[in-house]
Amino acid sequence: MNTTETDIFKKQLLAEKAELEGELSSIGEKSSSAVNGWEASTRDMEVDKADENEVADKLEEYEGNRHIVSKLDSQLKEVNAALDRVAKGTYGICETCGKPIEKDRLEANPSARVSIKHSHE
Repeated sequence: MNTTETDIFKKQLLAEKAELEGELSSIGEKSSSAVNGWEASTRDMEVDKADENEVADKLEEYEGNRHIVSKLDSQLKEVNAALDRVAKGTYGICETCGKPIEKDRLEANPSARVSIKHSHE
């Protein structure tokens, strides 16, 4: 893969990273104590003044956010790993066989770690 192609994929990865971080910050908070780096949250609830229905709604919101945060955080880790591969000069190389990953695969998923052949193993 040439430098121009790598630069194009890097821009796509940086844009995806910004989008994921934006989505995560809308439903969670960055946390050093969280296992994944992000933790689900609910906003605007004063527990002292909350009625039972509001508490139940916020708990339901938190549970939904928790699953979404987990998924988005996983995607963010893949994007960050791809950006690390760009920095190390190993981007676009299949981690299984060491051969170049197909360009159409990278276009569909810029953070792909393996070629199409090895993606189902």
